[in-house]
Order: sequence, then C-alpha cells, then structure tokens
Amino acid sequence: MAIKSHKTEFGSVTKSLHWLMAALIIGVFSIGWYMDFLPLGMAKLEWMSRHKSLGVTVLMLVSLRIVWRLCEPTPDALGKHKIERLAAKLGHLAFYGVMIAMPMTGWMMSSAANYPVSVFGLFTLPNLVAPDQGLFEALKTAHWAISWVIVALVVGHVAAALKHHFIDRDATLRRMLPGSDLDQAGDQVPVSTARTVKESS
Repeated sequence: MAIKSHKTEFGSVTKSLHWLMAALIIGVFSIGWYMDFLPLGMAKLEWMSRHKSLGVTVLMLVSLRIVWRLCEPTPDALGKHKIERLAAKLGHLAFYGVMIAMPMTGWMMSSAANYPVSVFGLFTLPNLVAPDQGLFEALKTAHWAISWVIVALVVGHVAAALKHHFIDRDATLRRMLPGSDLDQAGDQVPVSTARTVKESS
C-alpha cells in the first residue's frame, strides 16, 4: 500500500489519520456527554481534563491532516452525479471547519473561565482570551451547537458511505478501509461500471 494517495486510492497515512481521528472524536463526544451527568467534584474535573486533552489532540491531528492533504493528490470522487460530488466536497470542507472550531471554542471557553488547558499533564496551553463570564457562556453555547453540527455531518458521512457501498456498489467505502489495496484487486472503478464493461465484452 502506498504512503501517499493517488487518483484511485487513499494512501496509508490518510487512512490512518482518518480512522484515528474517527476514534478520537467518538472518545471526545462520549466523555463530553458522560461528564455532563456527573456532579461537580474531582471525578468530573478529571474527565473534563481528559476531554480537553483529547480535544487538543484532535486539533493537532486535523492540522496535520490538512497539511498532508495539501501535499498529495486527492482520489477522484466516484459519485455518479455532479451534485453528489459537490456535496462530498462541501461535506469534507465542513468537517475540517468544525474539527478546528470545536476544540478552539473549547480552548477559548476554558480561557474565559480562567482554567488553563493542561494536555495530559505534559504541558499547559496559554489562555487565548481574558477571563470573562459572558464570553464563557457564549462560547459554551457555540461549543454545544458545533457538537450537534458534527453529529449531523457524521450521520450524513456514514449514510453516504453506505449508499455508495450498497446502492451504487462502487469503491468509495472500500478504498478507505484499513489494509485495502484496490489497485491490486483491480477495483479502481465503480463496481456497477466494471460489471457493465464485463457484460458488454
């Protein structure tokens, strides 16, 4: 499997970042929702610290992923219709936007509450804004709203991947799976297209 992506296949680095970030986002959301039900105390503060540390990790990884994506070609979209390809592109741009906005609002929210963000106890991030209760409340609302935008994007992303796999029967999902190598499998085109060519030959 190639390290970098090309026109028909995602590279190993892109796949690794994709699934690592997916796991981290699930972890961040799970901790975030869990700690909301905890009473104020040491246990809640510990889970908040883990939540913030993972959020900073997501921010660093999405920054790395954006740089990496700019350094390699992007595989061609396999959508049959132009509107599908446009929706996929806009969806990915929205993902990058919210994956940056979510941890940034969390970081700023901690700063506004005058609680510096410690990353796994290894180092502490500087405060981005001065303590301000009104700003804290506004950022808290923004952080909550962005979380539901992410939920909507994830649901749409999964639905689109399943639609490509089970209805369109193309390689959109399979070429992002770990360990897949569609070039060796001879599966560089949508399954439906390959079947049509085979039947007409």
